[in-house]
Amino acid sequence: MSTGPTCPPRAGRLPSDNRQPAPTGVAGLPNGYHPTMGKLTTSPPPPQATELRRWTLSEAADLRGLRASLHEELTGNVLPEGGSLEEVPELIVLIATELATNALRHGIPPTIVRLLATADCLILDVADHDLSTMPDVDDSRPEVAGGRGLQIARAVSLDVGWYATAETKNIWASFPRA
Repeated sequence: MSTGPTCPPRAGRLPSDNRQPAPTGVAGLPNGYHPTMGKLTTSPPPPQATELRRWTLSEAADLRGLRASLHEELTGNVLPEGGSLEEVPELIVLIATELATNALRHGIPPTIVRLLATADCLILDVADHDLSTMPDVDDSRPEVAGGRGLQIARAVSLDVGWYATAETKNIWASFPRA
């Protein structure tokens, strides 16, 4: 078992100058990121990670509030209607939405979203209460079938992993501190 999210970036991940162009047929990936699939790391966040904020979601309608609140937490500003984010906050909000949607759709509520921080990175940790299943990183699934949230997370974050506690299954993704 590894010790948790790593922060410097791995090859093919952030920062911008390390990106690889998306191959033909990989739709929906921002800014030409290339998905790097494989097994997810199995480890909790590093013990020195501090929780900055926590959200509890019980249905898909809660996602809009999560996005707005997470943006405000990351930037200190309310996102104006139609506004856009800087790259790292935008990616964190995107992945929070993807992972929380997966947890709401495939897990057992409530879904708990936590924003954690270390000296080097921000970590998004999303938990559901379904301990009977493991995360499914199926890169052979047709794009029209959906279920690409973990692939997008792998493509745009520094690292993605998962772990289970006595009550929850958690998926995390790490990002550089902007």
